Formats: sequence, C-alpha cells, structure tokens
Amino acid sequence: MTFDGKALIEAVPFARTVGIEIIDVTLDGDDIRAVAELPDAERLHNHVGGPHAGALFALGETASGAVVMAAFGPHLALGTPLAVRADIAYRKLALGAVRATARLGRGVDEVLAELAAGERPEFPVAVQITRADGAVTTELNVIWTIRPHR
Repeated sequence: MTFDGKALIEAVPFARTVGIEIIDVTLDGDDIRAVAELPDAERLHNHVGGPHAGALFALGETASGAVVMAAFGPHLALGTPLAVRADIAYRKLALGAVRATARLGRGVDEVLAELAAGERPEFPVAVQITRADGAVTTELNVIWTIRPHR
C-alpha cells in the first residue's frame, strides 16, 4: 500500500498556507509513521524568533493526519476520520526548520473491528517535533476517531 503525502497537503489548504510538507510515510504492518517538515520562515515566527506555537501545533496535527490517512485511507467508505482532541507540550525552544514524526498508537485491524461492530473507535497518534540538532522541542498526542457514515 502506498500513500501520497502531497495529496494530503493539497487537500488541506491550511497546511499549504504555512508551508508544511510531508516528507516520508512508512507503512510496515501496524507500524505506521509519517514525517512532516515546517520550513524556517519569518512569517511563522514568534516573539523569540522560532516557530509560533500555533505553527508547531499545525505541523504536529498535520503529521498525525498523514498517519491516519495512510492507515485508514483505504477504508474511507466506512467513515470519516476526525481529530477529537489533542494535548501538546512545549519542551525546548524550537529554532529553524522543524520536523514532526508521528506514529499510530493502535492496530489498524483493531480500530476497524470496532468500527465494524458499530462503535466509534478512538485511537492515539503520538508526535515528536525536533529541531535540526535532533532535540525534541514539542510533543503532541492527538486522539482521532472514525465517524461511521450513516
């Protein structure tokens, strides 16, 4: 199975607006990861010269969405993926271009089984944002659901 990160960015105008790029998606069984990048651009800076907190959140949420679409895109006839809630922790100052790595937190088959049983499954996507030196600047946990089509 392949996933087109460029198609996701095309479908999400805000991600294009801030310049987010999906640079890698890995599907290895239930190990599904996506990597997205946010360029260093003055228009995205905060008062200390790094990416604004909102831009960091947008980067992490977009990376989590790439994971969700890679995992569940082939099953969109069953329901619509939606972010339900998220928490974010800013750990270190982010400067320069930053990269978000997102990873699916539950097995695809397990989530699909709940959906098939008439439930509205929830599943986490964990995201780490790093700067060029590898330091983790930000961590997100985004909880997603698949809303069944009625």
